[in-house]
Amino acid sequence: MSNNSSKNLYGGLNQKIDYVFKVVLIGDSAVGKSQLLARFSRNEFTVDSKATIGVEFQTRTLVIDQKTIKAQIWDTAGQERYRAVTSAYYRGAVGAMLVYDITKRQTFDHISRWLEELRGHADNNIVIMLIGNKTDLGSLRAVSTEDAKEFAEREGLFFLETSALEALNVETAFLTVLTEIYHVINKKALLANDKTEAAGNSSLKGKRIVLSGQDQASAGRMFSCCTSS
Repeated sequence: MSNNSSKNLYGGLNQKIDYVFKVVLIGDSAVGKSQLLARFSRNEFTVDSKATIGVEFQTRTLVIDQKTIKAQIWDTAGQERYRAVTSAYYRGAVGAMLVYDITKRQTFDHISRWLEELRGHADNNIVIMLIGNKTDLGSLRAVSTEDAKEFAEREGLFFLETSALEALNVETAFLTVLTEIYHVINKKALLANDKTEAAGNSSLKGKRIVLSGQDQASAGRMFSCCTSS
């Protein structure tokens, strides 16, 4: 049983998919977006990773609240010249990881612009997490945890600091976003059902239901089956 679980962790589950969640990774070039994706999707880290050109994506299947979720994680290039290309990939995204490098202040300063662009293209209910990556380089830190927390709270974002190299908080970050997406979608579905039921009940108020002769006979049989003699 444990062997199957380990195979399923990064290789996917052999069962029907209940939901597919598209999540985009955004932020400046070289902040570690591709490494975060590789760590989450395949539990890998490549020291000589090359810059992403255009857009790439990886998938991972997991279970949340007994539902099988296929996470489709898109890695968007951070270079300015590709931003016109990647902006189209925000459409349909239900989650976003907004990544900066804790050792490069400029990458954090650009977060506001990335967030503005994201919100301009994505759904209002998108779940967003701010990620300060490369905590393994703590001695070179240029962005304090407090500054990032303050920004995240002000903008209503989740926040975590991670290290793709050390696999620190990477799993937690993605699972937090995916679980929150599931809760948002589940809540929307429940609200939709409540509205449908309310509309159905209100449409019956004050209305008399007339049964045809055949229906009346059927109804009589239905009710008479349960009456005491």
